[in-house]
Amino acid sequence: MLRPANYPEGSPGFGWYQGRTRSGVDYAVINLQGRVFMANNDDPFRVADELLKQITAKVIVVDLHAEATSEKVALGWHLDGRVTAVLGTHTHVPTADEQVLPKGTAVQTDVGMTGPFAGVIGVQRDQIVQKFLTNMPSRFEPAVEDVRLCAAVIECDPITGRASSIERIMLKQQSRKQ
Repeated sequence: MLRPANYPEGSPGFGWYQGRTRSGVDYAVINLQGRVFMANNDDPFRVADELLKQITAKVIVVDLHAEATSEKVALGWHLDGRVTAVLGTHTHVPTADEQVLPKGTAVQTDVGMTGPFAGVIGVQRDQIVQKFLTNMPSRFEPAVEDVRLCAAVIECDPITGRASSIERIMLKQQSRKQ
């Protein structure tokens, strides 16, 4: 189970994974959680620096689960040229700020949600509206309409790990004909 690498010692799961594709390209995935407006975890910038000392793969994708776009962009600049991509998650809305930084790191501050867009961040909209109106705790059920898959496609050099392009993707579920 992949979880933020900057969670406290002893947390279940692993903060990074290194593997090899079927075509023989070594890759690594690092998961980190931001600190702005979120739980007080270890510094994701310094944890990334320490992990990069252990990782031998050149193709490295960093998933930064964070609230603030500034923190996500700043980590991209901090890691520029040392990782292939820094992809933000958390806000569920894909951002239109994808770019490749000068040293070859692709950055997007939020890749977006995969799930039903007809609700509010994947939950039935009437339940979320009621929560805002009453401020009472309630059980949430997933929305089911307008299912979409959000992603980013990154082209990179498998030898150097440098990204050459990043493309934002949003696929909508095709309507079923009766």
